[in-house]
Amino acid sequence: MAEIETASGTIDSAALGRVLIHEHVFLMDTEYTYNYRPDFFEEKTITDAVTRLDELKATGIDTIVDLTVLGLGRHMPTLARTAALTNLNIIVSTGAYTFDAVPSSFQFWGPGLLKDVPEEPMISHFVKDITEGIAGTGVKAGMLKCAIDEPGLTPGVERVMRAIARTNRITGTPITVHTAPLQETGLIVQQVLTEEGVDLEDVVMGHCGDSTDIDYLMKIADGGSILGMDRFGVEFVISMEQRVATIAAMVKRGYADRLTLSHDCCAWSDFFPQVADYSAAMPRHNYLHIHQEVVPALLEAGVSQRDIDKMFVDNPRRYFEGVAKRFAARE
Repeated sequence: MAEIETASGTIDSAALGRVLIHEHVFLMDTEYTYNYRPDFFEEKTITDAVTRLDELKATGIDTIVDLTVLGLGRHMPTLARTAALTNLNIIVSTGAYTFDAVPSSFQFWGPGLLKDVPEEPMISHFVKDITEGIAGTGVKAGMLKCAIDEPGLTPGVERVMRAIARTNRITGTPITVHTAPLQETGLIVQQVLTEEGVDLEDVVMGHCGDSTDIDYLMKIADGGSILGMDRFGVEFVISMEQRVATIAAMVKRGYADRLTLSHDCCAWSDFFPQVADYSAAMPRHNYLHIHQEVVPALLEAGVSQRDIDKMFVDNPRRYFEGVAKRFAARE
């Protein structure tokens, strides 16, 4: 058993149920939205999001991990109001999403920078989000997130990643990392986090589902990390059929206990002028796609219902409980 922070309060890990481990509710460029998308602040934004989340809950999903952090337009007051209106558990994250420089709010202060301070300021920022709550809402983060994409380990990406690692060591909070599997950046993540003393079993390696390279995926799993097969519906990368075939191949090799499923989608985004435009551009990229199409395809590909249940229930629960247990042992 472990205590998990959600947007609606603390729950026991036994209450996680069926989990989608990599999702969003609201996803935006905050500056653009604040100036050019006043519709975000209409009540309809919340009611529509609640409808979509309730539809997801009705399929049997009990919990999502919302990985919207600095750089992805997190607006905590709106997310908190939405969470209060749905029975779906929403685990909120802290961290920073960047492929290059650190967020501008931290760019010029830190050890050896223009405002020279003895400790990395992002660490105390992340710790406060975890221990006190985010943006005055009282909602505590239950996940850490950073990113490394095609540009690789730039100085800004490395600075954020090491701040995330040190926050994990201080708080025992699990980590998800956005990666670019075609560039095998998950291996860089494992190297950096290991240097910082992070147990790689504390890490979900995001977007592994974008790869069909079984050897690469096995290396990540053998290193201890959970594989996020988490972009179902994003078909400009690879198709659903390729994603399903890769999961089936990993299961046949004995890796069912290292896999998790998700969409990496949202209820509202400013990526397109209207939500309908977003749906037209990527019609399968919605909260119901896994339930309606992916699970049947996995079963047809020879993946058992028991192994599918592992990906939804057993693996996320074991992951959160394992992180808590390892942290308690260090303490």
